[in-house]
Amino acid sequence: MKSRKGFTLIELMIVVAIIGILSAIAIPKFADLIRKSNEGATRGNLSTIRSAISIYYSENEGLYPVVPGSLIVPAVGSTAGKYLAAVPKVNIPPYGGTNSFSTTADSTSNDLGWGYNPLLTMPAGMTRAQGEVWVDATETDSKGTIWNTY
Repeated sequence: MKSRKGFTLIELMIVVAIIGILSAIAIPKFADLIRKSNEGATRGNLSTIRSAISIYYSENEGLYPVVPGSLIVPAVGSTAGKYLAAVPKVNIPPYGGTNSFSTTADSTSNDLGWGYNPLLTMPAGMTRAQGEVWVDATETDSKGTIWNTY
């Protein structure tokens, strides 16, 4: 009798079943890692904007920018912004965020952009401080924290 080389059908079915089980475990974990990395990027971008506002505040003798776009106005002789090169994008689910600012002082407009309060006084019931920036969304992050509380 000749010696036959190869795999039997049962061996191939076992390998396919093992690959299916591993992928059923790995794919949701991978999707969760992508969400967490986008959330981390958004938190980092929020910190960058807050730092730029703090620098603006200190260089302009205690005045906050009235319009957040003034943070990206180029310095004399430069093409990049003095405080920010560009407004970073919000990267939170459902991943339709923008790189725009809402200056309505209302933290519940839910347009998935940045919220900014240029006002010295707030409407009744609002608790945002002047010069404060936040993620303008009422969704929650992967830990269940509402975004506009950051």
